[in-house]
Amino acid sequence: MKSTVVNEVRLAFPSVSANEAFARSAAASFCAQLNPTFDELSDIKCAVSEAVTNAIVHGYRDALGEVQLSMKITDDRVFRAEIKDKGCGISDVEEAMRPLFTTDPENERSGMGFTIIENFMDSLRVVSAPGKGTRVIITKKLSMLPRVKG
Repeated sequence: MKSTVVNEVRLAFPSVSANEAFARSAAASFCAQLNPTFDELSDIKCAVSEAVTNAIVHGYRDALGEVQLSMKITDDRVFRAEIKDKGCGISDVEEAMRPLFTTDPENERSGMGFTIIENFMDSLRVVSAPGKGTRVIITKKLSMLPRVKG
C-alpha cells in the first residue's frame, strides 16, 4: 500500500549560519506531531542541521543565497526532508559523500556532513550539478511507541 502525506511544510531562508539552528528547531517542531523518541528526534535535528550547514558553507560559500527546507510526514510515520540550494553545486557527488572529503579544509571543516546524515537517517539522496545547486533528500521511519494505559 502506498503511503499518504498527512502534513507538509515549506520554508525558505537566507544562507546565514544563524538559520542552521532555526532549521534544526523547525524540523524538531514539525516532526513532534509524530511523537518521536528522543533518539529519533536527535537524529532528525542533526541530519537537517548538517544538510543546511552544507548548503550555507559549501553551496553558497561566501555568497548570500536562499536555502529551501521542505518537510513531509506520511501516514506510515515516515519523516522526509528536502534541503535545496541554488549555489555552486557539486561536480562529483560520489567524491563529496566520502568521509573526510571537504571543499573547505582551511576553515577546519571535517568532511563528515554526508556521513553523519547517512548514519542518522534511513535514506540519503543527493542530486547536484555544477552551477545548478544541490538537493539533499533524507527520510526516517519513526518507530511506533507503545500506548500508555491509563
